[in-house]
Amino acid sequence: MREIYLDNSATTMVAPEVADRIREVMCVSYGNPSSMHSKGVEAERILREAKNRLASLLKCEEKNLLFTSGGTESDNLAIIGAAMASVRRGKHLITTRIEHPAVLQTMKYLEDQGFSVTYLGTDAYGRVSPEELREAITDQTTLVSVMHTNNEIGSVQPALELGAIIKECNPDTLFHVDAVQGFGKAWIYPKRMKIDLLSASSHKIHGPKGAGLLYVGDRVRILPISYGGGQQGGLRNGTENVPGIAGMALAAGLLYAHLEEDAEKLYDLKMRLIQGVKDLGGVRINGLLPAPEGALGGDGRTVTLGDAVFTIAGTAPHIVSISFTGVRSEVLLHALEEEGIYCSAGSACSTHKPAPSATLQAIGLPPGLIGSTLRFSLSVYTTEEDIDETIECLKVKLPMLQRYTRS
Repeated sequence: MREIYLDNSATTMVAPEVADRIREVMCVSYGNPSSMHSKGVEAERILREAKNRLASLLKCEEKNLLFTSGGTESDNLAIIGAAMASVRRGKHLITTRIEHPAVLQTMKYLEDQGFSVTYLGTDAYGRVSPEELREAITDQTTLVSVMHTNNEIGSVQPALELGAIIKECNPDTLFHVDAVQGFGKAWIYPKRMKIDLLSASSHKIHGPKGAGLLYVGDRVRILPISYGGGQQGGLRNGTENVPGIAGMALAAGLLYAHLEEDAEKLYDLKMRLIQGVKDLGGVRINGLLPAPEGALGGDGRTVTLGDAVFTIAGTAPHIVSISFTGVRSEVLLHALEEEGIYCSAGSACSTHKPAPSATLQAIGLPPGLIGSTLRFSLSVYTTEEDIDETIECLKVKLPMLQRYTRS
């Protein structure tokens, strides 16, 4: 049976070129980059080359980058490190209700340490209100953390506008962006966007698990959350994952070399899936934006749903969130899995927790649909045939499961 993998927001297949590079580093250039002999010097050179490549993609300097184990560690280091370093200036933090658990749980931890946190809501499309952010910032606000791309519904925040508002209201307030779902899908330039701290992860961009990065802007002070050998200026201690870092840098370079072309392909596939399922009974598409006034559905980027026209422009090209009335998400997920189709019932980092999705609650999705929502996330390896087979499978499975639920 052919596999159709549509869970790329959870993790991605490692690109073949990247896998070859990782094996080479693991088996040939395997020295510890802190060692002074030639094997160590070779490993250190690989780290410098990876840092140079990633810095060029982010249009920053190599000194601005720290390597971590992934997005979760990057988020933790950015938020805890910045909050603790700035505690004398204030203990007020701002984030949103639709953040990844790596941010929300970290904020809860800081609340237990005596910090106050403001949680911004969103509109029905998953967008933060710039004016609500403006009103929330005070002279005690030391950090604002807003994700670039939501991992469940694909909403994209106006980071450039938010960064400008933060610095206008309080120039000392740091701006952290969780770009785990945006890096590799969009051009993100931290300095230009007034971003002070930015998190990214390797395994979301066809690189290996266990590698990530944290951008730390000039004159931004953070405290370490781990202690040990003094690597990376003592801000992230421990021997660097040289194979993972080399793989992450190569994977990022491969994606950004064809970013616009790949984005167009993903948008086409996203619309193909939406058009294919929109007329199935009891289906709701989440995270789309209202189309401009006068737009007509069917131009490749807009679609008519009921009496309204929506657009996928301005949303993530690779994420489609669909609610299926009358069918539990886990039931439909496993029905698709039986046919070799893999998707997700939500964020992979919160799938095994019973709490309903904070993102779906924030956008006002009716309670009956929150537990009936699947996320289909695409990649550059997804094909039209994958989408068409998924649509045909849903046409068969969904009515059958809905009838069974009603009975």
